[in-house]
Amino acid sequence: MKFGLFDHVDRNDLTLTQQFDERLEYVALADELGFSSYHVAEHHATPLNMVPVPGVYLAAVAKVTRNIRLGPLTYLLPLYSPLCLIEEIAILDHLTHGRLDIGVGRGVSAFELNYHKVDHDTSRELFRDAYAAIVEGLTHDRLTHKGPYFTYDNVPMELRPLQQPHPPFWYPSSNATGAGWAGSQGLCFSTLGSVAHAKSCIDAFKAAYAKRNGPAVAYDGFPGGIAIAANRHIVVADSDADALRIAQPAYQHWYMNLTHLERQNQGGPRFTGNMFADAGEAAKQGSVILGSPASVAATIERQVAELGVNYMILGFFFGTIGFADAMRSLRLFAAEVMPKLARL
Repeated sequence: MKFGLFDHVDRNDLTLTQQFDERLEYVALADELGFSSYHVAEHHATPLNMVPVPGVYLAAVAKVTRNIRLGPLTYLLPLYSPLCLIEEIAILDHLTHGRLDIGVGRGVSAFELNYHKVDHDTSRELFRDAYAAIVEGLTHDRLTHKGPYFTYDNVPMELRPLQQPHPPFWYPSSNATGAGWAGSQGLCFSTLGSVAHAKSCIDAFKAAYAKRNGPAVAYDGFPGGIAIAANRHIVVADSDADALRIAQPAYQHWYMNLTHLERQNQGGPRFTGNMFADAGEAAKQGSVILGSPASVAATIERQVAELGVNYMILGFFFGTIGFADAMRSLRLFAAEVMPKLARL
């Protein structure tokens, strides 16, 4: 059983400079403690995400870490030139010394896509065309691709990734359509929301994946070369009550960041329907894990069995949670929870 980190790097009360400095120290500690990967979001024009250009941020993270894998979860492909992103991926893979994971997606927020003049209704087709072009460019000396949105003819691929044929691809989804597509492509997969909602997505992924012959690229350290993950906020403290006390205001701030664009655009499409406004309710539904080390270990063991995952992606740092609280939670988890769950 492996454990990684997820981070929106959402806005808090600190200066952005201090927030970035604290995050670098946080990930450096996670690297020392043996966490598997550090995944970051890409969102635009919202306080939910202060690293909307994840490649720049991860290049800085790469310089303060040695072993932990790093990657966007996800690059929003409809917003990129595939050729430029191929080159960025190759650079990052070398800067991380082959520790790059590539999360890809179409973008869950119609508001963010519309700011970039991308139609959410057609973004799935745009995403798939961009993805095909990127895979082609990463695996060939020259890029030739003709699709409905992108066309390239014999473009030299001077920048090649360190990992061959390319770094592992991830696809996160909170719906059955996206989960099924990820399974059909043999990509690593993550989902979120309540236990019941996450299980429906994981089941859709597994059903589609069972019809193909193995992963697109084997991901080392996971059974069958494929990672299947649940994404959870988490606070570990001395007691269950302490964990809820720490989590409640921080989670509320994060939730306000999450729903910021929906509240600004009343009547527009929602994308947060499977999330919960209250940390206590989120913990009951399973999207947040709170408690003492013993309680957290029991909750994770139960969710792993119910969901059938081999990877948990945990967010220790969110909203207004203090630096000291996030670091202590991380240390408690590594010292008292990870060893108990190593057998899973």
